[in-house]
Amino acid sequence: QVQLVESGGGLVQAGGSLRLSCVASGRTFSGYAVAWFRQAPGKEREFVATINWSGATTYYTDSVKGRFTISRDNAKNTVYLQMNNLKPEDTAIYYCTAGVVSFYYSRGQRPGEYDYWGQGTQVTVSS
Repeated sequence: QVQLVESGGGLVQAGGSLRLSCVASGRTFSGYAVAWFRQAPGKEREFVATINWSGATTYYTDSVKGRFTISRDNAKNTVYLQMNNLKPEDTAIYYCTAGVVSFYYSRGQRPGEYDYWGQGTQVTVSS
């Protein structure tokens, strides 16, 4: 049992930045891959970024490449999503998730690969 809590969401104008945090409690997730997904009203949940257990491998969806950076600090049991140059289309609830995923076999982009989910944090970008 791993509990994930996201924070750092809020309101920002287009072009601004936010840093999201995902803190795990209970069992450590140092051995897990961690990903961020997002969901806007009326749309399906969308993959954003993922990072393997060591932090050596990352993957991003095309729409955020060059703007978002995922990182982790296993000693603090925390994963971050730095979001720069935000756009209105980034508006969504952002969810942190963790699971046993080997990037040797997959890119970690599928929700079914992850076992634990946070409750989400709202990001709203005004135009």
